[in-house]
Amino acid sequence: MTIDWKGVMPAVTTKFTKEDTLDLEMFEVNIKAQLDAGVHGIILGGTLGEASTLSNEEKSILVTTTVEIIKNKVPVIINIAEQSTKGAIKAANKAKQDGAHGLMMLPPMRYKAGEKETITYFKEVAKSTDLPIMVYNNPVDYKIEVTLDMFEELLEFDNIEAVKESTRDISNITRIKNRFGDRLKILCGVDTLALESLLMGADGWVAGLVDAFPAETVAIYELQKAGRIKEAIDIYRWFLPLLELDINPKLVQNIKLAEVATGIGTENVRPPRLPLEGEERKQVLKIIKDSLKTRPNLPNYKKLAH
Repeated sequence: MTIDWKGVMPAVTTKFTKEDTLDLEMFEVNIKAQLDAGVHGIILGGTLGEASTLSNEEKSILVTTTVEIIKNKVPVIINIAEQSTKGAIKAANKAKQDGAHGLMMLPPMRYKAGEKETITYFKEVAKSTDLPIMVYNNPVDYKIEVTLDMFEELLEFDNIEAVKESTRDISNITRIKNRFGDRLKILCGVDTLALESLLMGADGWVAGLVDAFPAETVAIYELQKAGRIKEAIDIYRWFLPLLELDINPKLVQNIKLAEVATGIGTENVRPPRLPLEGEERKQVLKIIKDSLKTRPNLPNYKKLAH
């Protein structure tokens, strides 16, 4: 399957049982809710997917399970966050075997690679697979920036096709467009900058709160795409207090609480993460509760002509 890097692609949470095993039943409930809402792809094993705590076997199970649920309706993409080039190549090969359609890739983990090291890392993985790759560029959280000059070199590889743009600098979208045109597809990776990014030319949105609110997220994308900007802005303004739960160190716990409120998840997290408690929990629940009270009626966004 070729990937058309556009639209809403949820960075899905990994569902766990109380015994800390994969909860594939609730996982399927959520994936089906995403499909029903009209998402354009599914991304597994990102920050929200608690990837750093998953075993290779669990990642493999998540890919094969998702591929089975989705039945080629949308692409399934797995995140690669490895400490060594060798490990990343192995993960890319396993993803292909398991049926993934594409890769999202962070720079090397833990070691703060230099410019040449980062470029070489991505190139070696790109060389080793024919799966399409989206580079995850998040210097705020992961301390390595993939600059436009670095992309110039990376785009020598045809299968490096997209960037998950999480620099927090909206003007970067215009820089990328000016330099690379449509050669490098752009997906916004920051929920609180999503509509602004789409209006400036981003092709899609790797979303977080979509895990709990899939229809509202896709509606924003489809409305702005159809030029119905005011309606998109109205929903986005309602959504913003929830979207801010994504730009927080406890984003996983926050979003899982929101999934509970909309009936498509549980709040079980994998230690060392722990469920929210006390004042912190109260504040997040209040944001979710207040938002549910004023949840907007959505237009028939699935039938919009672009």
